[in-house]
Amino acid sequence: MIIGLTGGIASGKSTVSKMIRDEGLPVVDADIIARNVVKPGKKAYHQIIDHFGLAILKQDGQLNREKLGEIIFNDDKERDVLNQIVHPQVRKELKDQAESLRKEGHSIVILDIPLLIEGELFYLVDNILLVYVPKSIQLKRLKERNNYTEEEALKRINSQLSLDKKKAYATYIIDNSSDLTHTREQVTTLLKNLKAL
Repeated sequence: MIIGLTGGIASGKSTVSKMIRDEGLPVVDADIIARNVVKPGKKAYHQIIDHFGLAILKQDGQLNREKLGEIIFNDDKERDVLNQIVHPQVRKELKDQAESLRKEGHSIVILDIPLLIEGELFYLVDNILLVYVPKSIQLKRLKERNNYTEEEALKRINSQLSLDKKKAYATYIIDNSSDLTHTREQVTTLLKNLKAL
């Protein structure tokens, strides 16, 4: 069974992902893959420079993610361009890694995909696990974590489908609005039930 783990910015998806790893299940992380496919020398890296120019590079030749983020969070067309460059490569790598984990004998594989629902990547997974928090908590955590103003934080939250709307797609939901102990209990119970299937 392949389970797509998703959430929203500052929902605690990374925390839940770590808890799942701690329970011994393999997690394939789309963010790590996305960082790897844009490393210098890779196909996507060259395509990004061709489109966005050399100004988005750091002095060492790596992509300046902050600079790129500023461009794409303020311009939907540019965000679409970046997604069209990066996403196909990420999807291929996700599929390949999930397949090789299955061949190694893992009966449950978790694909950690932040934009699983927005990207309509349902075909990659059998079920969806959503890490949920109310928008007010999401906003508070993002402002504290990244030192954003309310406006900056809201811009980033609103660039994604709301967690309330994502609930409709979820097979399983972990409510991360309380403390870590409560979250961990939900994760442990869910995984125990999945292993028993």
